[in-house]
Amino acid sequence: MTQTNSPEHTLTIDGARIDSIAGFYAEINRVFMAQEDWQLGASLDALNDMLYGGYGAAQGNAPVRLRWLNAEHSRSRLDVAATRAHYLDKLARPDTFNHKHWLGTLHALEAGHGPTYFEQICQVIASHPRFTLELA
Repeated sequence: MTQTNSPEHTLTIDGARIDSIAGFYAEINRVFMAQEDWQLGASLDALNDMLYGGYGAAQGNAPVRLRWLNAEHSRSRLDVAATRAHYLDKLARPDTFNHKHWLGTLHALEAGHGPTYFEQICQVIASHPRFTLELA
């Protein structure tokens, strides 16, 4: 891994503002995309792309500490029920989304093997080495 001399940049999202999956993306847009003339869509793929560094406040290659205040509030709102509703929405649109994939994902969640939306967000962030997630 290449060392960088760039100082760590800290961004803070407020979990008290997050009551739903849509609310999570509204908060991400408030913090990361305030200086952009477009908004990030409600998608883990879009979040992943943004974290690669090409957009908004996460632009560049400098290390970023992402403080997630009131993370337990977010965790309770982005729980199994919210994740299940998200998957059911995908299943309701088989012409747009892979029905077999989302059905299997839903079954895993209901069996206690699949991650919640909150856990998936944390996994996406953790997959980016320049980001350090601090749940507060």
